[in-house]
Amino acid sequence: MTRTVPVPQGLPMERNVSPFDPPREITALREARPVSPLLFPDGHEGWLVTGYEEVRQLMADTRFSSRQDIGIVHVPYETPGMPAATEPSPPMPGVFIAMDPPDHTRLRRKLIGAFTVKRMKQLEAHIIDITERQLDEMSRLTPPVDLVKEFALPVPSLVICELLGVPYEDRATFQVNSAQFLVKDQTLDEKMAALGALNMYLAQLVTDKRAAPGEDILSDLARDEDLTIEELIGIAFLLLLAGHETTANMLGLGTFALLEHPDQLAELRANPDLMPDAVEELMRYLSVADIFYRYATEDIELGGETITAGSTVVVSLLAANRDPQRFDDPDTLDVYRKARGHTSFGHGVHQCLGQQLARIEMRAGFDGLLRRFPTLALAVPAEEVKLRTDMNIYGVHALPVTW
Repeated sequence: MTRTVPVPQGLPMERNVSPFDPPREITALREARPVSPLLFPDGHEGWLVTGYEEVRQLMADTRFSSRQDIGIVHVPYETPGMPAATEPSPPMPGVFIAMDPPDHTRLRRKLIGAFTVKRMKQLEAHIIDITERQLDEMSRLTPPVDLVKEFALPVPSLVICELLGVPYEDRATFQVNSAQFLVKDQTLDEKMAALGALNMYLAQLVTDKRAAPGEDILSDLARDEDLTIEELIGIAFLLLLAGHETTANMLGLGTFALLEHPDQLAELRANPDLMPDAVEELMRYLSVADIFYRYATEDIELGGETITAGSTVVVSLLAANRDPQRFDDPDTLDVYRKARGHTSFGHGVHQCLGQQLARIEMRAGFDGLLRRFPTLALAVPAEEVKLRTDMNIYGVHALPVTW
């Protein structure tokens, strides 16, 4: 039911309940008005969608465009050093998450075969092997160690590098630049420098693969003459960024959450068969890729509100995943919960292409970590763990642990 609530002046960002919960202002908005007006810092009057059903309905409706080149990009939070946009952002060839059908459909179809459930299952033993080798490396270190540096980041980086045919020794290049690109309050010049460095690296990589393809996903794409070099660069950028950033942050933040919920950790250690459900629950509970944007191409009714054409709509997957209308006791982490239906991988035509790969990596990662390090514990007080509140993908910058 819609109640009268103040219109938020910018997107509430502060994690003022716990490191794992939405800002309390977001929760209050969802309870009062799940489709709420939102006043952006540049004066744009847009919308914030927080209810589970409303988020699912919006993401399934292609009248809510994913394109960022059909109007001025309005950012819902202050960005010091970043001037307000005065014209639409030019589209990036190949980056199909920022496209609508039929362009989105054409490019996504090129990748469906690479990420089928069957193909991912075939890779599972290899991914487990990569995970165990990284745990071997970590076990040789003297604690305390940073779990992000020694485990959460290397595992998905190794996997995606191997799948895409990216030399793992080049990981510093893309990890540093992708992190720079994802900082929320980075200046435009800094963001463009990071993007330029990534594009330069990937341009050489895909050009080499087109000239001499190997046995990897980027080589398979490079053999497709229907794809331009620019499109190959964009696809490589998207897969590389999505393939390591989201899973790395889930492994780091997920471990932090389990260590802060020792009862759930104990249940998971005692019942390893719970791991598939626990992974789904951690994704629901944490929702590291929280905020997405859509742009109304016409007047659209949603949740009893009329979203007018030209409006920027902010979608909170974290708020949707904590909606008590969909999940009982949603602010409780419960490894026994059947959390299928969560929105952490999105919904509709843009649902995450690599979701099965991510699930396998997380199952292998958490299983191996809990099995190999039965006395794992935080090496610092929880309040000293540095959170990625400055990044577009949530997580921890570092997680000092001991055992």
